[in-house]
Amino acid sequence: MNPIDVFPDAPITDLGPISRAFLARGWTTFSEACRQVHRMPYGYNTTREDPLILFRENQGSCTTKHMVVGLLAAELGLPIHKSIGIYAMTEALVTGAGRLAAEHGLPYIPVVHCFLSDDTHRVDLTEGNQNGKNGPIDTFLFTARVRPDISEKEEYRLYRQALTTHVLTRKEMAGIDLKTILKAREAALTLLKSNMHRPQAATT
Repeated sequence: MNPIDVFPDAPITDLGPISRAFLARGWTTFSEACRQVHRMPYGYNTTREDPLILFRENQGSCTTKHMVVGLLAAELGLPIHKSIGIYAMTEALVTGAGRLAAEHGLPYIPVVHCFLSDDTHRVDLTEGNQNGKNGPIDTFLFTARVRPDISEKEEYRLYRQALTTHVLTRKEMAGIDLKTILKAREAALTLLKSNMHRPQAATT
């Protein structure tokens, strides 16, 4: 992943409800918006349907942090978009993942994460947060550009499709079926939540 300052320090102007929400907090440039959202506490929100839920609950997950900043970029006309990726959750990245993978007969557990991209750089606004991971995600098995406010149902459909077309076709996944991965994913998400207070190196 790249540092936040690879993105332009473009001014935020009143172009819609998202930009107004940032301006109301005194955040006047896109880079500042990224830094401030990154600094907000990591936590799971009560909904992902509200684009401003991050501000209403003063915390956000990878989904809601990248949703609101992705929507801000769209309002401002910046060539920055939200992407989702499937990464290999291993013991090195998430404590306890090795045991879960072994229980399901997997070399690792394929899990979704999201980030911002300008097609050259990738920025993770949850890197360094207490998000259950031991460090940053630098390698993905699959990535795709998505709408900033992609629904949970749409994201899950894309995840399942990518598992079939990009993950299960890999050599190390020979003999493994989709049902096994989906079951392991549920256990992996529970593990991430239980690990949320493990610190990792912060991003500047």
